[in-house]
Amino acid sequence: MITITNLQKKFGEKVAVNIDRFTINDGEILGLVGNNGAGKTTLFRLMLDLLKADEGSVQFTFNAFPHIDEKEDAQTINPAESEEWKQHTGAYIDEGFLIDFLTPEEYFYFIGKVNGLSNKDVDERLKLFDHFMNGEVLGQKKLIRNLSAGNKQKVGIISTLLNRPRLVILDEPFNFLDPTSQNVLKHLLSDYNHETQATILISSHNLAHTVDISSRIALLEHGVIIRDLPNENGSAEKELEEYFNS
Repeated sequence: MITITNLQKKFGEKVAVNIDRFTINDGEILGLVGNNGAGKTTLFRLMLDLLKADEGSVQFTFNAFPHIDEKEDAQTINPAESEEWKQHTGAYIDEGFLIDFLTPEEYFYFIGKVNGLSNKDVDERLKLFDHFMNGEVLGQKKLIRNLSAGNKQKVGIISTLLNRPRLVILDEPFNFLDPTSQNVLKHLLSDYNHETQATILISSHNLAHTVDISSRIALLEHGVIIRDLPNENGSAEKELEEYFNS
């Protein structure tokens, strides 16, 4: 479980995030939607301790990671105060997360090594992404910096999922991908959630893809969550379209 309490962040006079209380349940796929400047990326950066909040906190509860919950009582940690959560979290915000002077293979092996995986383990896990990579990522003898924007996006997303994290955070994951790759990604994320019961948070301007994949949708405007919508069988689509068309 992720609990956000009285979370506030300002840049000068601009309020980027102002959330009194919001809870994300284990195993949900939460779609975060909103116009440019709504605060989506800032919220993710606060959750990942890449920005310091002016007030409030984000807390992860240990039983959100059942494969490590060997303690009798669930424990709650604040990412700003402990790094224990990092080994169970995968995130990709933008290409600044990449080490662009490596090839994709070198980068994946580095991510694997950090997470205790051998190169052989990494090679086996990469097979799960063959369709997504479409023969355009591995074996190209290119540094990441020389890949297309879409293939950089694929490297970032794959590296996020490589260690099979219990919490996945992806900011605009459908950006730069061609239509086929977008559809493959939707299936990848849905299947991953189904197989692992991982919690997945995505932000996206693409309402159709967000509605397709999310079990719940939060609408963010001016840093405030103004709608919290269940999305069983795409039930949130009509309300979202009405809001953005008004």
